[in-house]
Amino acid sequence: MKITQISVFLENKKGRLYEVCSLLGKNNVNIYALTIAETESFGVLRIVVDKSDLAVKVLKQNNFVANITEVVAVEVTDQPGGLAAVLKILVDNDISVEYMYGFVEKFSDKAILVFRFENTDKAQKILIGSNIKIVTKKEIEDL
Repeated sequence: MKITQISVFLENKKGRLYEVCSLLGKNNVNIYALTIAETESFGVLRIVVDKSDLAVKVLKQNNFVANITEVVAVEVTDQPGGLAAVLKILVDNDISVEYMYGFVEKFSDKAILVFRFENTDKAQKILIGSNIKIVTKKEIEDL
């Protein structure tokens, strides 16, 4: 139940983020979630899209460095303490979170958090065993 995330390395130059988003839009690839981490000379754009294989192909054809990473999307109650409840399960089971970011579903009272774990398979088993809803690739595509 892992989903695909694309990491794109961008020079810190004016217009580079626009170029990626424009390129994906022209190829009918929809971005559902994104986050950017930056340093002085480059940034890492992490995105969840509806057509990850096409997105990577198009990005690479246009000289962007793009890699696929498996991540886990978790449905969390969109209320105070919702994230803390999931993090408590992870802490109690010695699961390390490398990074995470979130977005809100359009038609429900849930938020979706995207996690990158040190041990994705173990994290997934623990979350499922704790009755935390793991969002599937199909559910992301249907948003």
